[in-house]
Amino acid sequence: MKNSKALLIIDMQKGSFTSKTPRFDTDGVVNRINDLAKLFRQNDLPVIYIQHDGTGSGAFEKHTEEWELLNSLQVEETDILLDKYVNDVFYKSKLQSILAQFNVNQLFIAGCATDFCVESTVQSALIKDYSITVVSDGHTTGERPHMTAEKVIEHYNWVWQNMIPTQGSIAVKSLEEIKNLFSTVF
Repeated sequence: MKNSKALLIIDMQKGSFTSKTPRFDTDGVVNRINDLAKLFRQNDLPVIYIQHDGTGSGAFEKHTEEWELLNSLQVEETDILLDKYVNDVFYKSKLQSILAQFNVNQLFIAGCATDFCVESTVQSALIKDYSITVVSDGHTTGERPHMTAEKVIEHYNWVWQNMIPTQGSIAVKSLEEIKNLFSTVF
């Protein structure tokens, strides 16, 4: 069986996108995620929506409105929905077994929040030897005490571009660059 790619879409949930927690370029990020998910589906590659399940914590309780995915995301029946419980998607979730089932060794990562769940998942995937492509214009976050959301995103894109991988690799590419990559590979 050949190696495969998967798209991870992290925490694009209603509870993360409120008037009290605005995110940078929400509509643009959602549109790019929708485009990327469509591209993955067209190539019979897994699209995995990851939702923080805070059951028992009082926040992001499963099956509440704040736990639900954003209405503007185009989720299809073939997509995989997966719960996570901490910042790192791999921690005590079924992600590793799902990726093994599809023989995935290349992860494309998008979602919210750049500096928490996206960052934790990138770091965790690196030490698990995945080849990672972070979608540079496909992740978002909110304003921080000492940095604007836009600067946080810019900073982490720079960090990821300069990381030293283990057995895998890491790249940071825009949606357009990824579309070009897919058109030359397939």
